[in-house]
Amino acid sequence: MAAAYKRILLKLSGEALMGDDAFGINREVVGRIVAEIGEISRLGVQVGVVIGGGNIFRGMAGAASGMDRATADYMGMLATVMNAMALSDAMRLQGINSRVQSALVMDQVVEPYIRGKAIRYLDDGKVVIFAAGTGNPFFTTDTAAALRGSEIGAEIVLKATKVDGIYTADPKKDASASRYQRLSFDEAISRNLQVMDATAFALCRDQRLPVNVFSIFKPDALKRVICGEDEGTLVYC
Repeated sequence: MAAAYKRILLKLSGEALMGDDAFGINREVVGRIVAEIGEISRLGVQVGVVIGGGNIFRGMAGAASGMDRATADYMGMLATVMNAMALSDAMRLQGINSRVQSALVMDQVVEPYIRGKAIRYLDDGKVVIFAAGTGNPFFTTDTAAALRGSEIGAEIVLKATKVDGIYTADPKKDASASRYQRLSFDEAISRNLQVMDATAFALCRDQRLPVNVFSIFKPDALKRVICGEDEGTLVYC
């Protein structure tokens, strides 16, 4: 199967690393996700990854309980670094060459984010994992995915979720809900389809960077998206 894209940005939520666990990192789930990333990398696709931290700490929950929002968000960024390190180590175990770059400087454990170096790593066939979001509070890792995808010249952002696309309603609550195959950014924003936050959608729209929303738990879904098949929902300009 031939890849439809040369360079992509994969957005993984922290929750995706939990599997069915209540919190933390499920090694079996991480191993399966890494195997799928390795498969598309071997097709010649250059892969950048933005990882969330919700499995360890969710900034919004901290703010809701009275914690200062900026402090909570910085703590959430640190959680993404932990996830990025775990993901990179799982790649090492499967023979995948990867690098972690963090928007927060912590030289003893990961590299700082440097755009030119990240692009060189991608050109060399290494998977680059972007941690610590944008490095700023009040911005989600969805926005970080849109930003990093734009910076590295990705052809598409792949938003990995628990649901196999964007639906007209919550498919768990409404049996008549149907999946959108394609949506424009303006439609997604005007209909308040909260799969990505509005800032991330607006940035992708302005940079003409399409987004495909798919289920990371569906076997071979990532490869099907990469090969241009009808998988998930494509949000386009």
